[in-house]
Amino acid sequence: MAYSGGAGMFMFLAIAIVVFTSSVSADPDMLQDICVADLTSAVKVNGYPCKSNVTAEDFFFAGLAKPEATNNSAGSLVTLANVQKIPGLNTLGVSLARIDYAPEGLNPPHTHPRATEVVFVLEGELDVGFITTANVLISKSIKKGEIFVFPRGLVHFQKNNGKTAASVIAAFNSQLPGTQSIAATLFAATPPVPDNVLTKAFQVGTKEIDKIKSRFAPKK
Repeated sequence: MAYSGGAGMFMFLAIAIVVFTSSVSADPDMLQDICVADLTSAVKVNGYPCKSNVTAEDFFFAGLAKPEATNNSAGSLVTLANVQKIPGLNTLGVSLARIDYAPEGLNPPHTHPRATEVVFVLEGELDVGFITTANVLISKSIKKGEIFVFPRGLVHFQKNNGKTAASVIAAFNSQLPGTQSIAATLFAATPPVPDNVLTKAFQVGTKEIDKIKSRFAPKK
């Protein structure tokens, strides 16, 4: 799944321009040059407190360089490059992720409550889409070198309908966008969402709800 250095540089520049020229930031504006996150601090703030012993490693991450294994039930894997992986992102209002898809792999319907997402296709072709609050599906097939935007907070998905692996780089205008997978949120919550809520919402019986919940139960 190789791509040329020139193409890779163009990809990162394109994503950076989209993110940094946005007129609306999902995160608060920074008030100093840097505020490298102290991920071990017991102090709780909206973000992370700053640490004093800053090094270049706080601004570095190599985890998006190569594809990751997609041998799971969804056939996809998200590798995050957020403030929890790159402490130097604290207060900067930006993060990235890499998503790899097996053939027929799906990044299931989910939302990012704190960020808009932009994806750039590295390899393969994907069917992508998001659903508005008026229940209108906005969808498109995208291929290598193309970009698609998912507005903040709206349910969206990506599906690899091809016979070869696919991958994207995703950019977010938040240091920690957050992800809520719709199915897992409803059927794997702790404590569980009451069955009478789910049966009424989905207009099915308890047996169907229990069957779905069993699929999301932790592996023993």
